[in-house]
Amino acid sequence: MVEPRQRVAILGATGSIGNSTLDVLSRHPERYEVVALSASSSVDKLFHQCLTYRPRYAVLADGEAAQGLQQRLAAEPDCDVEVLEGAAALEQIADHDDVDVVVAAIVGAAGMPAALAAARAGKRLLLANKEALVTAGRLFMDAVEHGGGSLLPVDSEHNAIFQCLPCDERARPDLSSVDGLVLTASGGPFRGKDRSFLRGVTPAQACAHPNWSMGQKISVDSATLMNKGLELAEACWLFGVGEPQVDVVVHPQSIIHSMVRYRDGSVLAQMGEPDMRTPIASCLAWPERISSGVQALDFLAVGKLEFEAPDTDAFPCLRIARECIAAGGSAMAIANAANEVAVAAFLEGQMGFCDIPALIDGVLETQALIEPDSLAAVEAVDEEARSLARQWIARQSQSFGATGSL
Repeated sequence: MVEPRQRVAILGATGSIGNSTLDVLSRHPERYEVVALSASSSVDKLFHQCLTYRPRYAVLADGEAAQGLQQRLAAEPDCDVEVLEGAAALEQIADHDDVDVVVAAIVGAAGMPAALAAARAGKRLLLANKEALVTAGRLFMDAVEHGGGSLLPVDSEHNAIFQCLPCDERARPDLSSVDGLVLTASGGPFRGKDRSFLRGVTPAQACAHPNWSMGQKISVDSATLMNKGLELAEACWLFGVGEPQVDVVVHPQSIIHSMVRYRDGSVLAQMGEPDMRTPIASCLAWPERISSGVQALDFLAVGKLEFEAPDTDAFPCLRIARECIAAGGSAMAIANAANEVAVAAFLEGQMGFCDIPALIDGVLETQALIEPDSLAAVEAVDEEARSLARQWIARQSQSFGATGSL
């Protein structure tokens, strides 16, 4: 008996995760059907994806962009794609009856409502949007449990841990014999640099990751080690562990993607080339294995594997994240929102690289912590943190104008 094809929606299709997912799907047309693609405002990229993959639905967050896409698709023969617009349309696609698999790859807090809708609908959810867990971990994991679907992590580190753990039929990890988890970090483009060097870092330098091809925001997060702090929070929710049970080690080669320590002294590691198609293929086909298009790891070419402790003096974002996880409540949601504003300002040349952790600390000192009990509460925390972050930038700009230095 031929198994029906899995129907896939990709939220954030024009980004690096979306493109990698489409590459994997295109290698297995007998197994997968692309039902929906979404983007924020990238009309050109989404237009070409629609022509190539012929989804039933295309969603653009920006209304004007959606109208432009509709006009261009209408001029194409035999291209019957329905164009939708806005955040509500993303949620509509995420819980659509004709969608089996949702790839949640929208960067930042904007992707959280649709990812939550997919979880509530019991979809197979491939989570590449770490903010859903970072900002609303308890709500999100409750939604996965009540929805009855499966949650599979796309982030290479969490996917590596997932692959090294025994799991049940719903992809729920069994940690009964586990002693601890180890997240690896490349160290980013500035590994080994001190704060005097980091003060002069440019956005172009911060986005030049040595191992991975990623978008600007996540590249800057990798450079500050904030990405590892977000991943630490995500790991705690995904695997049901406390922050002290998760170590972070810098591994410059990015060959070991993460590890699991077992009580008998064994350490299991997942290894491979630094290519996101591997974890994506792992999630799509789990518990089976399919070709991802990634070349086999050549151990002789790798030569050696190095490990070192992260430098939290030069890169304090990881320390800040640990403190927020320990504090609980809305602390990580505040840190995440402040970081998004800080990274955007850095990329626009409004502040320096070392100002990013300073801004996050400043907002955390100002905003009171709560225990969010709804998505609306999480969104209110996020909005307040962003407002405080913008105020912080304005004050620093005034100070710079008065004194000549931040």
